[in-house]
Amino acid sequence: MKIRKNMINLTINDQKVSVPAGTTVLDAAKKLKINIPTLCNHPDLCVAGNCRVCLVEQKGARTLIAACAMPASEGMEIHTNTLKVRNARKHVVELLLSEHRSDCTKCYKNQKCELQSLANEFAFGDTIFLDLVEDHRYTIDRSSPSFMKDDSKCIHCQRCVRTCAELQYISAIAVANKGAHQKISSFHDRPMSHVVCTNCGQCVNRCPTGALVEKTYIDYVWDAIYDPEKYVVVQTAPAVRVALGEDLGYDPGERVTGKMVNALRQLGFDSVLDTDFSADLTIMEEGTELLTRLKKALVDGDKKISLPMFTSCSPGWIKFIEHKYPEFLSNLSTCKSPQQMFGALVKTFYAKKKNIDPSKIVSVSIMPCVAKKYEADRPEMRASGYKDIDFVLTTRELAVMIKQAGLDFRNLEPAHYDSIMGDSTGAAVIFGATGGVMEAALRTAYEIVTGREVPFSNLNITPVRGMDGVKEATVKIEGCTDDWKFLEGAELKVAIAHGLVNANKIMHDVREGKSPYHFVEIMACPGGCIGGGGQPIPTSMEIRKNRMKAIYAEDEHMVLRKSHENPDVIAIYKEFLDKPNSHKSHELLHTHYVERESY
Repeated sequence: MKIRKNMINLTINDQKVSVPAGTTVLDAAKKLKINIPTLCNHPDLCVAGNCRVCLVEQKGARTLIAACAMPASEGMEIHTNTLKVRNARKHVVELLLSEHRSDCTKCYKNQKCELQSLANEFAFGDTIFLDLVEDHRYTIDRSSPSFMKDDSKCIHCQRCVRTCAELQYISAIAVANKGAHQKISSFHDRPMSHVVCTNCGQCVNRCPTGALVEKTYIDYVWDAIYDPEKYVVVQTAPAVRVALGEDLGYDPGERVTGKMVNALRQLGFDSVLDTDFSADLTIMEEGTELLTRLKKALVDGDKKISLPMFTSCSPGWIKFIEHKYPEFLSNLSTCKSPQQMFGALVKTFYAKKKNIDPSKIVSVSIMPCVAKKYEADRPEMRASGYKDIDFVLTTRELAVMIKQAGLDFRNLEPAHYDSIMGDSTGAAVIFGATGGVMEAALRTAYEIVTGREVPFSNLNITPVRGMDGVKEATVKIEGCTDDWKFLEGAELKVAIAHGLVNANKIMHDVREGKSPYHFVEIMACPGGCIGGGGQPIPTSMEIRKNRMKAIYAEDEHMVLRKSHENPDVIAIYKEFLDKPNSHKSHELLHTHYVERESY
């Protein structure tokens, strides 16, 4: 057999395997379908080797080795299930449990906790270690509206620390102290609500235990549903429909839109509506704002116009720029996010149309994002005289409610969203994936300016799609209508970034004066909303790619695929808002942001 030069040959449990140089023993074992347990390892993060659960035996080695951190070497012989290995894993898990508050049946992560799963496998029966939980002065930080941090359930795997540093360029948390006093701490041990934290929830998505979980509002929503004096309206974000099924027995990337709508009705919501409606509305407002800025800069010569213009849909990104780059707040679109636009209209336009006292309306949103909980609590989000959004639930929380209600989700008949703010287009659906807001905006803006569809096959603007951290595209504008002749021949330069480490790359260039862009889309989470901090756990690149495929498949199956063709959007401008960027629109659908401390 001819062996490629860059391949390493080894045996694991007497099975031969060849892997590329640099592959870890852990990944080599995966190729053979051999499971080696881990806690600190995660496919999105760098190797750490902190937990030592993945210990394996190497022939000829003096000690056990960590499979996640050891590169495979030529001729290596590995055994993953010897008595020595099993005893070591058992003791490692028992040591972790000795400092872990094990109220598993009351824990939000019950049956979804990686430590609990390993305890079931390795740590049943008697243990030789003392329970040290009572010897520690653990704290539970409930200060954030988005998530809770419970030190008594932390196993110091440092996934959260690496996530915050490597993926999000924030480092809101870090390892403090050593030995028995080691803990995962914020800056000067301040509450999470008072540090530079974007509330993105990526740490929550990767925490293997209940040490980091979203702050849940399920009981508040049930109370509202059962209150006969309340009219409870729910909206669902585009990324929810391609991920909810994962917590209900489906494979990643299966679309469950119709079943989800039916389930929400059976849960008792009075009206089931679609955030996609306000995503279409966002495109009308944001697209008009971009074209207005371009006109003022290029025709009127207004030097005060801030370009590039940044999208404002992602609350994690908003808080990032408020902390890290506050001098560019004027570059942000003034548009509220689709969630907040929807909430403002529910308490005004919708209430009037349905003849409902807005004080009786409870506005609930189902989001892929824990930062949306923070966004809903912002003081700027009350332009109607009422809080735009009363409660935000994550995709995971909706799955919990469906289970609590005893619904047989798989056998539910698909249903349609209710009328009035329930219609949407494919352009709105793709908001759920990185590049989707940009693509939706280009579909509409190009057609407004030229009277023709974007020059891409079947409206699919492929240069802005995909999982590259930073993507760029240039659209040449030709054949403009009379109103937009000043853009004739112009090349609109756009960029897309997802994950705040990539957002920082773009912002660095903007600060250095090296940015050539006119319009930039930034999403805080890897992959955009499909990889949001409120989506089903686990997450990985493969899972996010499957969700992304489902998003684009949903778009392809929509009858309407351009935001400006949404009949509900057309109607609301005619009946209530007048036109994009009107005085009424600015009053309800636009906002401002504030500079925050950066330490």
